[in-house]
Amino acid sequence: MTVAAHPHAGLQTVTWLLDGAVDHRDSLGSVQTITPGSLNLMTAGSGVSHSERSLLGPDTLHAVQLWIALPDAVRGMPPAFQHIGHIPTVSFGDHHASVFIGRWGDAHSSATVFSPLVGAEVTVGTAGTIPLNPAWEYGVLNVGGTVTANGEDVPESALWFSPVGEYTLSLSGKGTVIIIGGEPFTEQILMWWNFIGRDHDEIEQMRLDWNLHTYPPFADHVGGWIPAPDMPNVTLQPR
Repeated sequence: MTVAAHPHAGLQTVTWLLDGAVDHRDSLGSVQTITPGSLNLMTAGSGVSHSERSLLGPDTLHAVQLWIALPDAVRGMPPAFQHIGHIPTVSFGDHHASVFIGRWGDAHSSATVFSPLVGAEVTVGTAGTIPLNPAWEYGVLNVGGTVTANGEDVPESALWFSPVGEYTLSLSGKGTVIIIGGEPFTEQILMWWNFIGRDHDEIEQMRLDWNLHTYPPFADHVGGWIPAPDMPNVTLQPR
């Protein structure tokens, strides 16, 4: 993987590796290698740029990058970067979870969040239930193996969704899943390319700021940058 400098605004990127190693560089001056068992959290806020490059050595690269929409009250905050080396764990019967962001049971990640949520890598045991917050919605992403959630097969790379109101999640099979969950996000948002805004004009300004090179430069081993694509010939609408 080689991704040249590109921007983000209005969101947080949550990078979690299952295999491999990735070099992260950003316009804040952060230089960080991430490996399995640690977390990179970049809070874009008003705007940040970064590059990502997989490192030679490991045979495979397997990772997820999740995006968290920032609430309106903080989405214009100064950008920030966190590397979390210690990931708390919790077990639910035969299921073992590494809670890389948010809180679950007695495990509480030190990653900074701005809304109630959780993200965890779970090694699925033979069977058993996991407690859920009935006021939250959840997703189960199968990243490897044969897994069922509440009796439904979850194909590899598919996301199984659980709406608000469920009290437990029954997992069975053999494999690894990423579980994400949180309080439903009630604000309307507009996501286009690498930005999350609230209306068309705001997204257009974010695009212009990037293409006019207003972000601080930074050095990396990739070189170059990725220009924002042309805006579509329609007015983008939030939802």
